[in-house]
Amino acid sequence: MTTPGSSWTGTQAVSNHSIPLSQNLSGSSSSNGCTMDEKLLSQVLAVFYSVIFIVGLVGNITALYVFLCIHRKRNSIQIYLLNVVIADLLLIFCLPFRIMYHINQNKWTLYIPCKIVGTLFYMNMYISIILLGFISLDRYIKINRSIQQRKAITTRQSIYVCGIVWTLALVGFLTMIISNDLPDKEDDNSTMCFHYRSKKDAKGEAYFNYVLVGMFWLIFLLIILSYIKIGKNLLRIYKRRSKFPNSGKYATTARNSFIVLIIFTICFVPYHIFRFVYISSQLTDPPCYWIEIIHSTNEIMLVFSSFNSCLDPVMYFLMSSNIRKIMCQLLSRRFQGEASRSESTSEFKPGYSLHETSVSAKIQPTL
Repeated sequence: MTTPGSSWTGTQAVSNHSIPLSQNLSGSSSSNGCTMDEKLLSQVLAVFYSVIFIVGLVGNITALYVFLCIHRKRNSIQIYLLNVVIADLLLIFCLPFRIMYHINQNKWTLYIPCKIVGTLFYMNMYISIILLGFISLDRYIKINRSIQQRKAITTRQSIYVCGIVWTLALVGFLTMIISNDLPDKEDDNSTMCFHYRSKKDAKGEAYFNYVLVGMFWLIFLLIILSYIKIGKNLLRIYKRRSKFPNSGKYATTARNSFIVLIIFTICFVPYHIFRFVYISSQLTDPPCYWIEIIHSTNEIMLVFSSFNSCLDPVMYFLMSSNIRKIMCQLLSRRFQGEASRSESTSEFKPGYSLHETSVSAKIQPTL
């Protein structure tokens, strides 16, 4: 099985000519017969993925609660953001399998096949990337006043777009699972997973990975152009209406747009820059020393991509004024509730009269 990132591949990591897995628990073998010392790397990855899982789970469940249970009216941007939340949660649910694998000293002993977890992880990562591209296009059309002939993307159209994206992703997921080459007989009991694997005999898969990398860079270029244009237009409006009371919101929106671009760049660009090196090495026979460096670097870059699931809730807060209002209301209600509870307990403290407590109760609802 080869997924878009073969560091998440399944139990085929060892070929017929591989060196058998060493009894040394800190070592693992690649498909080129190279034994790699991954003890320190596995410990680091287990820690980082655990942090990403906890923070990302809390943030995205909170965002999902806001989208589904509180905020009923949705525009096209919020439809896209809701689908990004779902994709992030599905990606986050893949992380415990990876964490258990590294804690178990790089042995896959779970009932669920590794290839399903790896493919699901990458599927949702690229769904998030594609939807972020549509978000930037949607905002560009709505904010760019020079495009007056074109209508803004409606909520119904955004639902259709998301449906098409999920359908294509599901078809691709099932295709990669069903059409996967069966592992060699010798490797049926292999416990290896998430490892570097040569693709000299699977060049079609390598070229498909090149296509995914190329798609990312097209989306990234679209996002850059969109947000630069959005920022320029908002700043132009801000300068034109600087004397109006609400003019500051345009400058704030422009700044938030660039923050979203920075988040996208930090999380996804390092991984996709290195992907060209990684995929090209899989089509050749690099020395074992370079294989270990390439594999370790790819794993670290993948952590950055996973970290995006923690930063996306920040993006939701920045991109949607309605979400900001709801979150501020929830926080203010919580603080007011704590203040009211503290004031209610003060009724029983010495020095407070019945008259003072009744006045406090009357004033409290107006806070």
